[in-house]
This record gives sequence, C-alpha cells and structure tokens, in this order.
Amino acid sequence: MNICVLDGFTLNPGDLSWDGLRQLGPCEIYDRTPVAEIIPRAANAEIVLTNKMPLQRATLAALPRLKYIGVLATGTNVVDLAAARERNIPVTNIPAYGTQSVAQATFALLLELSNRVGPHAQRVREGAWTDARDWCFWDVALMELDGLTLGIVGYGHIGVAVAEIASAFGMKVIVYNPSTKPAPPQVKFVALETLLRTSDVVSLHCPLTPQTQKLMNAGRLAWMKPTAFLLNTSRGPLVDEVALAEALNSGQLAGAGLDVLSAEPPPLDNPLLAAKNCFITPHNAWGTRAARSRLMNIASANIQAFLDGKPQNVVN
Repeated sequence: MNICVLDGFTLNPGDLSWDGLRQLGPCEIYDRTPVAEIIPRAANAEIVLTNKMPLQRATLAALPRLKYIGVLATGTNVVDLAAARERNIPVTNIPAYGTQSVAQATFALLLELSNRVGPHAQRVREGAWTDARDWCFWDVALMELDGLTLGIVGYGHIGVAVAEIASAFGMKVIVYNPSTKPAPPQVKFVALETLLRTSDVVSLHCPLTPQTQKLMNAGRLAWMKPTAFLLNTSRGPLVDEVALAEALNSGQLAGAGLDVLSAEPPPLDNPLLAAKNCFITPHNAWGTRAARSRLMNIASANIQAFLDGKPQNVVN
C-alpha cells in the first residue's frame, strides 16, 4: 500500500531513519504540507500519516483510496473521527511514547522557576559575578522543593510519572482526576478547588475537552496562592492566557512554566510572551530523540498491525 507522510519534519528532522516505514510500502514523505496541498499529495495513498495537518470530512471525501489514517501524536483532534468511522477507516494514535520526556520537561520548567538557572547563568556571562562584592549572589529568592505541595491535574501516564519525580524531590503530592484510580500512599486525591488553594505548584496533565478548555480561568487562578507556580506541558487551551498574564503581572501568581500555548507558533501579541516570571518553551517537551524514536517505532507497528488485520491503538 502507498504511504504518505504529510508533515514528518518535527518527528524526524534528520536524526532518525524512515527505513522501518519504507519497509511497509512505497512512501512519499513530506517535511511540511500546505493545507491546499493535502489532497493532491495524498490522492494516491491508501495510508496517510499526519501530525498537525487537518483531515476533516471534506478532505476525506476527496481521498477515495484512503484506507488508514495514522496520527503521529497522542491527540487526534486533527482528524474527523466520525467521518473516518463512516468509511470504516481506522484512525490510530501513538499513546505513551513521551511520558518520561514530558515529565522531565515539567521539572525542567519547575527547576527554572525555583532556581532561575538560565537567568543567573546569563548574568555570570555578562560579568555580574566577576564584579560582585561577595563570593555568591542571587537576583531573586531561591526555592527549595522539599516539603512543598505539588498539585497534579490529570493522573494519566504523565501525571503518574510527574508524581513519582515529585516524591523523589520530597514534595507532597495531591491529585485532581475526574475518576479516582489506584495510587501509592503518598498520593492523595482531592477536589479541584482544594488542590488549587493548597498547592505550591500546580501542574496540568489533562486532555483538552470542551469541559477542560480554559480550565484555568481568572476565577480558578484567583484560588491559587500568590506564591504558587503554574505549569502546563499538556495543551495550551487549558489556560486562559489573558487571565494568566494578568495574574502574573499583578503579582497574584508567582510564576508560570509553559511548553504549550493556545496558538502555535504564538502571535507576537500573545500576552504571555511579555508576562512577568513566565518561562515558555516551544512545545518541545515531547521532542527528545528517545521519545521520537519510540513514536516512529509505534507508528510503524500500528501500520503493520493494520496490514496484518489486527489494528491496534485505534481511536475511532
């Protein structure tokens, strides 16, 4: 079967091999695809792989040869799942490939907020330590994580991994999850309001749904301690960005660490780009080579399972 990869660059900017995919059939692999080129490029493909390129009902109707859609990510909102199901086209995703990488990035953001490694390193390069009157200095108060409370919103694979790391740092862990599940003794389930009011750090790890869009709005941000940090390595629209920028700039919240925004890349007028004490990384928490390699292998395994008549990781 002919395979078309619409936007493969972020998965493989050149440090991985597409050979595993090519062994499954003839491949056309595009780094990026303009929306207007989706149909022409995928016209002869029975198998289409996409990361961010939208495959909506009208597009699917224009691809009569299509038999399988593979999303090169965990989230599948770029595909009209109902339209695919009506044509008996399985849509698969890549679950849990980046759990440890995203959990690691969550703590990279938290450690940046608590220790300000980047800004202090830059000050050293600028000569501030050389010119200092004392043998050490810090520009902002440094924070020890041991004994602080981390509130985790969403207790899936990544939430569990973040809880484990937090425990290793000596943090107390509380969790809000719509449904409780087995957890180690050091993890306590609480109501969302309780979590926001009592946590020193709040970390978002829940999916984006109509119920969770702008979950962190002005009202809920106001529940948080003025000394608290907000972390988001999940989905940008979980946060009301205007409200968060106002909370940071007014001192209502001490800081934020974000790997995702509501629009990516962000427009220059996104208020968080200039907000106080806000560290933003460019949606790269998932992007370690190890995680991308797992993603590539699972994508190939998903296609092989489909070809064998035993599709796996089907979401529709």
